[in-house]
Amino acid sequence: MTDLSQYLPILIFLVIALLLSAVIVFLPIGVAHLTGTHQPNADKNSEYECGFPAFEDPRSQFDVRFYLVAILFIVFDLEAAFLFPWAVSLDMTGWAGWTTMMIFLGELAIGLAYAWKKGALDWE
Repeated sequence: MTDLSQYLPILIFLVIALLLSAVIVFLPIGVAHLTGTHQPNADKNSEYECGFPAFEDPRSQFDVRFYLVAILFIVFDLEAAFLFPWAVSLDMTGWAGWTTMMIFLGELAIGLAYAWKKGALDWE
C-alpha cells in the first residue's frame, strides 16, 4: 500500500494554483462589473477589425504575399534574436564565431535581395 501523505504538498500546491488562477481571472471581471457602466448599443456590439467595420466574408482567402511578408518578418526577427547572444559571447567565440555569423548574415542578405527582386516586399 502506498503512503499518500507524500502527495499532500503537491495537492496543496495545485489548490493554491487553482485559487490564484481563479482570482486572476474572475477578480477583474467582478471589478469591471461593479465599477463599469453597462449601456450596450448597436455600435458597441458591432464587429470591427482594426478600427473599421468588417466588409468581407471572414473566410475569404488572403493574398499569398501576406503570408510571405509574415514569414520574412519572423525570419528577420529571429535573426535579431540570434545577434544579441552572439554579440555578448563574441569574445569567447573569437574569429570562428565572427566568421560564422558573417556567413549567416550573408545568407540572410542574399535571401532578402532575392525576395526584394521577386517583388515579395511590394504591397499594392
